[in-house]
Amino acid sequence: MHYDTESNGHGLRHDPFKALVAPRPIGWIATLAPDGTPNLAPYSFFNSIADKPPMVMFASSGRKDSLENLERSGEFTCSLATWDLREAMNMTSAAVPPDVDEFRLAGLEAAPSRYVKPPRVARSPAALECRLWKTLQLPAPPAHPHSGYWLVLGTVVGIYIDDAAIRDGRFDTAAVRPLARMGYMDYAVVTPETTFEMKRPQVADDGRSVVVDTGAWDGVYR
Repeated sequence: MHYDTESNGHGLRHDPFKALVAPRPIGWIATLAPDGTPNLAPYSFFNSIADKPPMVMFASSGRKDSLENLERSGEFTCSLATWDLREAMNMTSAAVPPDVDEFRLAGLEAAPSRYVKPPRVARSPAALECRLWKTLQLPAPPAHPHSGYWLVLGTVVGIYIDDAAIRDGRFDTAAVRPLARMGYMDYAVVTPETTFEMKRPQVADDGRSVVVDTGAWDGVYR
């Protein structure tokens, strides 16, 4: 099949786009309302976009509480959503009113951040403390001119990592089993069994071919 996206002429029961761009990391975003009420919500249009300085992005479908809060305060956190926290993460996706504390709704303890005011999920093995850099309204589809997404770009100013998740000087991503979002109601989980290492190719001496070292990684990014 082949179809144009403007008319959504895929002929399927559901739009396949999210299932094609998958899996996607989940940004579990915490903010504070003006009255101090914590807000916590998962966003599947989320990722890191730079490491010097470290920056992340997420996109909000419409002007949700997270967006309204962080535009006022300029701060948010992102906790890692894991297999053990999957049910709680799902609970925080409910579209409850702004005065509802999703930490309490999902039975989660909020831990204080060090560099920003919004808290993090205490049980999460890692969290990013962020300051807003910029928000950008994305173009709405012609058929729905009053809908659309807002892109949030944030600078990571502090990072929390549970010491138990550090092995041999590295954060053991697979061991904490982070969740990822796919299409429809589908999720995926990273596990030690599904993780593998593959080193980058290096340009050979002739400058026109490449070689891949099959030995153990020496810890140097090339």
